[in-house]
Amino acid sequence: REYFPFGPSLPKAFHTMQAAVATARAAFRDGRTQSIAWRKSQLQGIYRMLVEQEQIFLGALKADIGKSKFESILTEIEFVRTEAAVAANNLEDWMQLEKPSVELINKLDGCQIRKQPFGLTLIIGAWNYPVQLVLAPLVAAIAAGNTAVLKPSELSANTAQALADVLPRYVDSEAVQIVQGGVSETTDLLKEKFDFIMYTGNGMVGRIVMRAAAEHLTPVCLELGGKSPAIVDEHTDIKTAAQRIAWGRFMNVGQTCIAADYVMVMQSVKDKLIAELKNAVEKMYGSDPQQSPDLGRIVNERHWDRVMGLIKDTKGSIVVGGSGDRADKYIAPTVVQDVSFDDSLMSQEIFGPVLPVIAIESLDQAVAYVNKNDKPLALYVFSNKSKNAEFVLSHTSSGAAVRNDCLMHAAVLALPFGGVGGSGQGAYHGKHGFDLFSHKRAVMLKDIGMEAVNKLRYPPYSDKHLGILTWLLGAKMGTSNKSSMLIFAIIAGAAAWVMGQPELLNIIRGNR
Repeated sequence: REYFPFGPSLPKAFHTMQAAVATARAAFRDGRTQSIAWRKSQLQGIYRMLVEQEQIFLGALKADIGKSKFESILTEIEFVRTEAAVAANNLEDWMQLEKPSVELINKLDGCQIRKQPFGLTLIIGAWNYPVQLVLAPLVAAIAAGNTAVLKPSELSANTAQALADVLPRYVDSEAVQIVQGGVSETTDLLKEKFDFIMYTGNGMVGRIVMRAAAEHLTPVCLELGGKSPAIVDEHTDIKTAAQRIAWGRFMNVGQTCIAADYVMVMQSVKDKLIAELKNAVEKMYGSDPQQSPDLGRIVNERHWDRVMGLIKDTKGSIVVGGSGDRADKYIAPTVVQDVSFDDSLMSQEIFGPVLPVIAIESLDQAVAYVNKNDKPLALYVFSNKSKNAEFVLSHTSSGAAVRNDCLMHAAVLALPFGGVGGSGQGAYHGKHGFDLFSHKRAVMLKDIGMEAVNKLRYPPYSDKHLGILTWLLGAKMGTSNKSSMLIFAIIAGAAAWVMGQPELLNIIRGNR
């Protein structure tokens, strides 16, 4: 609690789990979230909190996972501030109704697509980026006009407590509720009915969340993980590739869902890549990485034991690192070469500072391995040969793909962030988050007039009426939309036919 100076006078986010759900649902039903003003005030509050209480969160992140100030600000605090600012600055545009292009017969029907909030949302965060993965989804949910129950990860307990202590000071504490606890509390929470659920974590729990959501037919977004590959061919700058792969892998001490979980490198440049990875690790973290202020710590002893067990069981050759200190929850940045596809390091997502390197003979071999397994959350290909990069991209599927870098796509709010298949479903960031938390409601504002045209669809049916309706409704291959003047002329002609003036229609048909 040394990082949290606030005492019991701080407003409580909830009294019981059921009360939290009921309060947030009531806040949505009273209509307050529909206004742009309310949404903007909440987004501004989140932004202001992360400015005014930055030190609180820096301390909590350091206490939970040893995260440096540099990484905490860039990947957590500033990331969410940017999300909140972008949403607030663009909210009017995002909320605008859409007027889609429609078939000829519906040109006068006022067809619209309106963005509506789902209602009460549940956001289950993860421990590895415990600020970003709770607050970035909250920004999206609020921008779209929803209320939310937040469930931070209990494994990042200091950050969860910081959120519970501080957030109610800056947002509507009825509309945004925080529930703390472990597996039992999360299980009970999933029994409640929500209108949308977003979960970030592993696939095993993702399946549990999806089954619980199915009981209420609740839509879900699952941000999962998996084994994201980096593929390196001989047509790239190996030194730069090694630096970018090492940086992405060992940031947050390897506890990043989109980090390269393994490298497949062409045999001809494998030794050079290994040498450059060694150099990169030493340049970034020094000869004794345990003393580096920039290297974080494993979240707890259980995960430390799991990662160290994978290192112990590998049949590959450890060329960098391999050591650890359980009391300090420290694992050295580790590079392992001569790894086979059936090695212990390839049996699961490592989620730690360990990088297996596998030599391959061709890009076909790399592509075949990727396609044999679950679709990854990210895929990285290092090649200056466009043909090779495009071959990998066009023959694989992943949540995202990046050429000649790692992780950086996640910082581009214009790009959707999410998985596919085993790595998840649904995507957010920027406007994509607003869309994720919005229901697109189809609306038709039809005039009560024009009944002469509408009578075409009523019984008794006739071939004449069928012919004109298929003409008005149908689209022809290879043709573009007709001009508005012609469209209205056709509709007017249809009405003329029904009203006993087929000669007008004949004139229009002759001018088609």
